[in-house]
Amino acid sequence: MAAPPDQPGHASAAVPGDTGLAAVDLAAEPVPGGESSPLVLLEMIHRLKVRDVMCTDLLTLDRQAPLKRAQELMRANNISGVPIRESGRLYGLVSIDDIIRALEGGYIHEPCGRHMTTHLIVLEDDMPVSFALRYFGRYQYGRFPVLNRGRTLVGIVSQRDINRVLLRELTREVERLERGHKGVNVGLGEGDRLYMLCEYPVVKLDFENAGKAANEIKILLRDRHTDPRVTRRIAVAAYELELNMCVHSNGGTLTFLVSNGRAEVVAKDNGPGMADVEWACRDGTSTANDWIRSLGFGAGMGLPNTKRVSDTFEIRSTPGKGTTVRAGFALQPGTRDGEAPPA
Repeated sequence: MAAPPDQPGHASAAVPGDTGLAAVDLAAEPVPGGESSPLVLLEMIHRLKVRDVMCTDLLTLDRQAPLKRAQELMRANNISGVPIRESGRLYGLVSIDDIIRALEGGYIHEPCGRHMTTHLIVLEDDMPVSFALRYFGRYQYGRFPVLNRGRTLVGIVSQRDINRVLLRELTREVERLERGHKGVNVGLGEGDRLYMLCEYPVVKLDFENAGKAANEIKILLRDRHTDPRVTRRIAVAAYELELNMCVHSNGGTLTFLVSNGRAEVVAKDNGPGMADVEWACRDGTSTANDWIRSLGFGAGMGLPNTKRVSDTFEIRSTPGKGTTVRAGFALQPGTRDGEAPPA
């Protein structure tokens, strides 16, 4: 990955103009107007890579092409810069400023290679979109060239490209929630009446989506003004159980339900089951392979952490069939050590 712009060895120019919508500064204050939408958006811009949003249909010239040709390409395609490349290698870029100087200096018919900008700020295709957004906010450029790990030019990205993909992904997310989020809010009644039921499918080794169910549960609880301490514990348990299924099982379902002032997170997987449940609940025990561990998962703390944050914890497993874990919580604080009852 390329070095940050304030580090030695990094380039120092890009394409001015064509800024599109305003860049998002991730270091700035949180977006007002609630937590759910910003959380979904932040999750998305950290998950998406530059390769997912960049334009790969490139208009380029070689170093011998006249600046006049670059001017014509910009005018005809309403773009603010033309990359100069040969055999896939990026040599520089001709920007609108370069064209203006050429017109004023009377050398518009000279080769691009003689007057192009050669000190470039570039992005790499495996960088997260959040990184690209910081660049747009910092440098106020409209576009950045994108290189792969072999230092070959593979695309160019603008803020409009990012906005278009984010809008598409947000639309898909809404559709996914409408299909997969089977929420039933029937009102808090007397007796054993159900208040909320949500079910989320969990797919084996789907690390890209692992944690989304836990995040949605957290948002549901926050929107209903649940005590933050309780919300945090439920979110931790949901995340650990969801990730545990993703890493160790053949997939399953994470269910969240609320009834009679209590919440329960239930993880039911489709196998392979555990022969020694007591061993699996010890700190640091894991059957994850080296590949999963290299990704930062499979540390063996999922079940122990879930048990620690839960008021009630139950696990049943049958080898060859599957495992069901139930973590229960009182929605009113003051039932655990260190939590004061509400005033």
